[in-house]
Amino acid sequence: MRVIGLISGTSVDGIDAALVDISGTTHDLKVNLLVGDTYSYDPTLREQILDVCHGQCLTIEQMAELDDAIAHAFADAARQIQAGYPAANLIGSHGQTVFHRPPASSSSTDNKSIKHLGYSLQLGRGEMIAHLTQLPTVSNFRAADIALGGHGAPLVPAVDAWMLSHPTEYRCMQNIGGIGNVTYLPPKSEVDAGADSIRGWDTGPGNALIDQAVRVFSNGQQTYDHNGTWAASGQPCQDLVQHWLSDPFFQQAPPKSTGREKFGVDYTQRCLDDVQKRQLSQADALATLTELTAASIAVNYSHFLPQPPDQVMVAGGGSRNEYLMERLRHHLPSTHVVTTEDEGVNVDYKEAIAFAVLAYWRWHGIPSNLPSVTGAMRAVSLGELHLTPSTSGDTMT
Repeated sequence: MRVIGLISGTSVDGIDAALVDISGTTHDLKVNLLVGDTYSYDPTLREQILDVCHGQCLTIEQMAELDDAIAHAFADAARQIQAGYPAANLIGSHGQTVFHRPPASSSSTDNKSIKHLGYSLQLGRGEMIAHLTQLPTVSNFRAADIALGGHGAPLVPAVDAWMLSHPTEYRCMQNIGGIGNVTYLPPKSEVDAGADSIRGWDTGPGNALIDQAVRVFSNGQQTYDHNGTWAASGQPCQDLVQHWLSDPFFQQAPPKSTGREKFGVDYTQRCLDDVQKRQLSQADALATLTELTAASIAVNYSHFLPQPPDQVMVAGGGSRNEYLMERLRHHLPSTHVVTTEDEGVNVDYKEAIAFAVLAYWRWHGIPSNLPSVTGAMRAVSLGELHLTPSTSGDTMT
């Protein structure tokens, strides 16, 4: 099948789209990226999304209008990415996350532990995308895992396992978007023997704190630190990094997930208040925030991996930040740190490719969450399938 994968991450930089040819199932999965591109949001729409992520209140009508506006943007991206190629068969759209609350346990009056389900909201409704593109669309990927007590994230480790595991090496696939997340991949023979050996979780901030600090320092004129050049001109304050690493999230054992609700504007402001008390320059502040991302990844590895990885493969916007990659290598001196480009997987569109695969698996009824990663009670097929009038009646529903 030719499948379009669509996602906009926590950085809200734009919609990443990938058109891919997919065949096989899991062990024999074959994925070929035909084309990938990123489509910027209209600036007004992007600001609306960021305002909601930062806690702005909306009426139900306003939320519906925003949901539709994001769906229109995703549908436009789907139409543009396949221009000049044979028509796609299916779309997998992760949508735009605007709120994520992990599951939590609490004690009742009779001292019994009660597990409260997580909640995760992605806007850009799949039924609208299906209607606008006239292509069957899979969306709302997190809900089925959450219903089974899972975090609903991260969801790409199953795809990582079949695309990136190595015959003999222990590997980590580290995505650094707004938030960082890791997939731990044992050698392929162990992966083939059972998915329980795969691990994955959110490691903490990726680019989110750095990007927000850049916006503050540049009065909104810049949205990110290109190549990490600004941060590289400063010096990280290691005492402050260690103070920030005392946050309970970094000590929390997996499964765990997070988002802007934790590492967002308010968290960044607290960090900048700490920076101001120490009278650090803007360059030193960015170097220190970048150091937090690199050090937090290393701390997660040392605390929670079954063993140190032989290789770490990095994807996402953070892989383009040369200073961040340098600091990550510093904190993982015995590990070979590369990007997924070294394995033939595009760093910019890896997540979009993953949601194309997840949609393909949903079409074929193949379970795609990993309970060892999300904490769900069992494996389940992910996503809601929205059909179109032209969709064959004998397809999976």
